[in-house]
Amino acid sequence: MREFPLTLSQFIIRSQAASQGATGEFSTLLTQIGLVGKLIAHDLRRAGLIPILGTTGATNVQGEAVKKLDEIANDDFVKVFRHSGCVCAVASEEMERPIMLPENWPQGKYLLLFDPLDGSSNTDTNMPLGAIFSVFKHGQTDRLPEEQDLLRPGTQQLAAGYLLYGSSTMLVFTVGQGVYGFTLDPDTGEYLLSHERIMMPDRGKVYAANEGNVHRWPSGVKKYIDSLKVPDKAKGRPYSARYSGCLVADVHRLLLSGGVYLYPGEVDKPEGKLRLLYEANPLAFVVEQAGGKASTGTTRILEIEPKTLHQRVPLIIGSRLDVEEAEAFVQGKA
Repeated sequence: MREFPLTLSQFIIRSQAASQGATGEFSTLLTQIGLVGKLIAHDLRRAGLIPILGTTGATNVQGEAVKKLDEIANDDFVKVFRHSGCVCAVASEEMERPIMLPENWPQGKYLLLFDPLDGSSNTDTNMPLGAIFSVFKHGQTDRLPEEQDLLRPGTQQLAAGYLLYGSSTMLVFTVGQGVYGFTLDPDTGEYLLSHERIMMPDRGKVYAANEGNVHRWPSGVKKYIDSLKVPDKAKGRPYSARYSGCLVADVHRLLLSGGVYLYPGEVDKPEGKLRLLYEANPLAFVVEQAGGKASTGTTRILEIEPKTLHQRVPLIIGSRLDVEEAEAFVQGKA
């Protein structure tokens, strides 16, 4: 008899059965993230045939031009989770303030933070795109959440992961017990377990960085990138450069094959570009669960105490030994 991989629903049911006290709301949340992925993937398959490319003419809270697909993806997340019953607040990179969902309270115990469309500069050129999500539990049982309740260090995440829209659509996530990847089967509409307990190599042969910004980088980062280009047989160098403009796609490559991704702070902008709550924290949780590391260069990403919803951080993420070596250069120890 032919064997089929586990579907996402089957995997969740099995995991729930093995977890004492599981009530099902958290399982529903993961299923709903999968639904958002299907909705966005459906639109992306028709991009160029329907009017979803280009910009809306507006700018978001980050001061960036809003792509039509940014807006569509954000609306999909909000609409799905408004009706899910399992989330009492959502916050997005695209929205200045979080949306509280009193209609889901008190049964909805979770807080969802997300980047609805990562790599949106790729939307008009048929290149990889993604979405990133982070889940916390609302710790208060006597009141609705407030904005301050979403400002939590990454160590408190219950789950995190990403959707990747490329040659196939994938959902990759962790609930703190390893990293699992599911690939969407376009024929059945089911996510099938394709990558079980993903583990990163301790060192890779690839680096990903936007070297167009090299003149703005601190000297330690410049020296580290230069070192990756010098032949060194013992360390497998020179490394190959692979940068897609989509954080999810670049981190996914490293998750499977090893290496390091850098989006450092700049001399005039030491806080960096990437958002702590919507990008760095969730990807750091995933990568650490796979045996890798995530750092600002001086601090573990997951230990940062956020001060604002849209706080930015420098990010060095990837294979453990690669990140540790990058940290040594940043800290002037190499």
